[in-house]
Amino acid sequence: MSHTSRMSGTKHTGPTDCTKPAVRPDPTAAADARARITGVVPPVVTPLTEDREFDAASFARLVGRLLAAGVDGLFVLGSTGEAAFCTDELRTRVVREAVALAAGRVPVLAGVIDTQTGRVLRHLQAAQEAGADAVVATAPFYAVTHEPQVRRHFEILGARADVPVYAYDIPLCVHAKLDADMLVELGLGGALAGVKDSSGDDVAFRRLALRNRAEGSPLTLFTGHEVVVDGAFLSGADGVVPGLANVDPEGYVRMHAAFRRGDWTSVRSEQDRLAALMEITRAATSVTGWGKGVGGFKTALMLQGILSSNQLPEPFEALGGDEVEAVKAVLGTAGLLP
Repeated sequence: MSHTSRMSGTKHTGPTDCTKPAVRPDPTAAADARARITGVVPPVVTPLTEDREFDAASFARLVGRLLAAGVDGLFVLGSTGEAAFCTDELRTRVVREAVALAAGRVPVLAGVIDTQTGRVLRHLQAAQEAGADAVVATAPFYAVTHEPQVRRHFEILGARADVPVYAYDIPLCVHAKLDADMLVELGLGGALAGVKDSSGDDVAFRRLALRNRAEGSPLTLFTGHEVVVDGAFLSGADGVVPGLANVDPEGYVRMHAAFRRGDWTSVRSEQDRLAALMEITRAATSVTGWGKGVGGFKTALMLQGILSSNQLPEPFEALGGDEVEAVKAVLGTAGLLP
C-alpha cells in the first residue's frame, strides 16, 4: 500500500459556505496527488462505557489490536463507528484519538456523514483539523436529492477538501444509489479518490468496477460487504472495509494477502470461515437492524477482552443474557475466545 496523507495544491480554506461556487480540481494534478489507500480498512467501532461516555481505553486497545494484525488503514465514524449517534464534539475526539494512536503508521479515514452539504463541509473541516488523512461522505439525505444535486454535492466536497474524498454508497440509509457513471466521472475530474460500496448490490459493483477499469481506474474501490469479499476482489475491488474485521482483523488481512498472491483457494477458505463468524450479527433478539449488527460486534469484542462494555448509544440497549451466550458460542466455534 502506498499512501499520501495530503492532496497537493491550494484549496478553499475559509468558512464552509456551501453557497460559494465549487472549482473543479485539475484532473491531472488530482490524479498524481491522490492517495492510493488499498487493502483492509476496518470501520472501527466507537466503544462506550456503561453510562454511554466514550471509552478511550477500550478504543486504544481496539486500535492497537487492529494495527498489530496488519490492517492498512482505519475508518472511524462510519455506520459501524456510530457517526449518526455522535455529537460534533465526540466526532472530533474520535478522529483525534485515532490519529494519535495510528501515529502515521496507517492512514485514518474519517466519516463526515450528515444530511446536507453545508453540514458535511463543517464535519470535513473539523476532521481535517483533527488530522484525518481522508474523509468519507454519503450523498445528501433527508431532503429528497436527485443525481444532479448528488453530483454537485461531491464536486463541492472535492473542491473544498484538502484531503482525498471517498464516496460512501449505502442506499439502505441514504435512500439513493450512487450511479456508476457519475462516480467514475467524479473520479476522472478529481473530486473523488474512491468509493466505499455498502450497497449490497453485487451487480452494480461489478458494473462500477468495469467502468472504472475502462477509464484507467481513477477510483480506488472498496467493498463493505463482509461475506462476499472474495467476489468483490474478483470483480475489481482494491480493498475491503468490513465491520467484522473489528472482531477478526487477521482473517481479512490473510484473505487480502491471498488475493494479492493469486491464491484463490485460500481466499475462498478464509471467506467461508468469516461468513460463518458473521453469525454473531444474528444473535440479537431484542433489537433489529443497525443495533443487531453493531451489537453483535461490540458483544464479541467485550467477550474477547478488547472492550470493557458492549454498550450501544440511545435508544438502543446492549445485548444481554441469551444474546451474549449466542455470540459466545459462535466465537468459541471459531476459536476466537481468549
